[in-house]
Amino acid sequence: MKKYVIKKVSHRNIDWEKIEKGNIDLYPWGDKYAPKAFFKLVYIENEGFILRLTCEEENPKTKYDNYMDPVYCDSCMEFFADYSGEKPSFSSLPGYINYELNSKGTLLSAVGNNRNDRIPLIDITNELPEIKAYKGQKEWSVEVFTPFHLLKKVYKYSEFTSGYTFYGNAYKCGDECEKPHYGMWNLIEKTTPDYHIPAFFGEFHME
Repeated sequence: MKKYVIKKVSHRNIDWEKIEKGNIDLYPWGDKYAPKAFFKLVYIENEGFILRLTCEEENPKTKYDNYMDPVYCDSCMEFFADYSGEKPSFSSLPGYINYELNSKGTLLSAVGNNRNDRIPLIDITNELPEIKAYKGQKEWSVEVFTPFHLLKKVYKYSEFTSGYTFYGNAYKCGDECEKPHYGMWNLIEKTTPDYHIPAFFGEFHME
């Protein structure tokens, strides 16, 4: 299991060059297309998590515009996390939150403990994380700010402070791209593509 230490920052004006990368560099499924991708994650004490997902792609497929559209068919980056502090499984509740985003910042996000029977995040929280999208000539990225108060509407007993540990994974995919691909940070030991397996989440530790 991989581990990632989440650095504490004092404000949202982050020097991302100083933040550790989590490389999304395992591509066990699909053809040989494996774009360079990574995530970076920080937290502001008493405020929330800031996630940045980045991929080196010149012309990412970007079709979908609306919340809960199937953005995984586009060139997509994803972050799944169970913030309960418990090692996740198919029976754990409330389960994990999936963030799936294309280069426009279009979001698909729901809550559940497996691929099926997921509840849209906004139906639980009445709000969504703040999203910014950046698109250059050779790479694109999305930045997501998730306030702790939003997470506590899902994980009512969690305290997000220094020393807290939770579990998750990060992905790069494109189900209906010209070159379908399926990348990940922490290895999923299955022969066919499936990101919705929390047993293969890695560990995230707040410094």
